[in-house]
Amino acid sequence: MARTPGPTLPSTEPIRRWTLERVHRPTILAQAIVTVASVLLGLVLGGIIMIIAGENPFEVYRAMFTGAFSGEYNLSETLVKTIPLLLTGLGVSIAFRMQLWNIGAEGQFYFGAIFASGVAIFWLPDAGPWVVIPAMMVAGMVGGALWGAIPGALRGYLGVNETITTLMMNYVAILVAEYLVHGPWRDPMAFGFPGTESFSEATYLPTWGTTRVHLGLIFGLVAAIVLSVVFRRTRWGYEIGVTGASERVAQYAGMRTARNIVLVLAFSGALAGLAGMAEVAGINHSLQRGLSPGYGYTAIIVAWLGRLNPAGIVVVSFLLAGLLVGGDQLQITLGLPSAIAPMLQGVILFCLLAGDFFTRYRVTRVRAIAPAPASGEAAS
Repeated sequence: MARTPGPTLPSTEPIRRWTLERVHRPTILAQAIVTVASVLLGLVLGGIIMIIAGENPFEVYRAMFTGAFSGEYNLSETLVKTIPLLLTGLGVSIAFRMQLWNIGAEGQFYFGAIFASGVAIFWLPDAGPWVVIPAMMVAGMVGGALWGAIPGALRGYLGVNETITTLMMNYVAILVAEYLVHGPWRDPMAFGFPGTESFSEATYLPTWGTTRVHLGLIFGLVAAIVLSVVFRRTRWGYEIGVTGASERVAQYAGMRTARNIVLVLAFSGALAGLAGMAEVAGINHSLQRGLSPGYGYTAIIVAWLGRLNPAGIVVVSFLLAGLLVGGDQLQITLGLPSAIAPMLQGVILFCLLAGDFFTRYRVTRVRAIAPAPASGEAAS
C-alpha cells in the first residue's frame, strides 16, 4: 500500500537583500572624502551652468583664482573677507553641534555692529585705543549674544522652533540698523548717503602693513583654538555633544538642557557679534547700510563644509572668502556679474547636503530567513 507523503517543510534558506544602515560615528576620512567630492561636484555643476549661459568655465575659474590668490593685494583682500566668515562660521558651528539651527548669524552680526558703534560714537568717543577697542569688543559680543539668547530662551523653555525665530530676527536686526543710519544716528554731513559719522582713529583696529588685514583675523584664530579646547576638553563641550546626539538622554543624565540651549545660542551670537564689531572697527569705521553682503548666511556653508570642526572652518572660510573676492574680480577682468560666486556657493551647499547622506548611511547586504508559510498553507 502506497504511503501518502507528508507536508513539505518550509525552506529556511537565507534571502540576501540590500538595506541602508545608519552610521553613528562617521570616520574623519569618510567625511573628508565626501566633502572634497561635494566641492568638486559643485564646481562641475557650476561649470555646466556657465556653459549653458555661454561662458567658458575654465576661463572663469582661472580668473577667479587669479583674482583671489595672485599678488599681495588680492591675497590680503581674501584675508579681509575671511575674518567675518571665520567668526560667524565658528559661531553657528557651536549651535549646529547641539542640533540647534541658528540661521540668525546675519542679525547677530548686525546687532554686534550696532552695539559696538554705539560705544564708539556716544559712550567713549574720545577714549584711547586701549580703552575703546576692548569696550567695543565686549559691546559687540553682548549685542550678538542678546540677539542669540532670545530665540535660545524661546526654544529652551517654551519649545519654539529656533530655525524660524533666528531667521525672522535677521530682518528685524537689519531694519533696526537701517532705521538708525537713516534716522537718529545719521551723519548730517553725509550728503544723502545713509550712515553714521566716522569713528575716531582710536577705534581703528591695527592692520598689517599697507593692507586692510586687521586684528580681527587674530580674533578668529584665537576663537578657533578656544573652541577646539572647549569641545574636546571641557564638561560643557561634552554636554553640547550629548545634547546634540539626544536631548532626552541629556535630560535623563541630569544635564540642564534648557540652560545649555540658551548659553549655546548666546555664545553663538556673541561670535557673530564680534564679527560685526570687527567689520565696523576694522573696515568701515562707521555703521552703514548694507554692512554685510550676507556673511551670516554664508557662515552656514562654512560651518558645514568645515564639518563643524574649528580647524576645518578656518580653512573653508579662507577658501570661500577667495570665492567671494574672485567673484568681484570677474566684473573687472571679464565683465561678468559677481553673482557667479553666490551661485557657486549655493550649488556647493546642495552637493554637500546630498553628500552628507553617504557619511551618515551605508548600504549593507543582510541575510534574512524567509518567513514560514501559515499552517493552513503548509497542510495544503
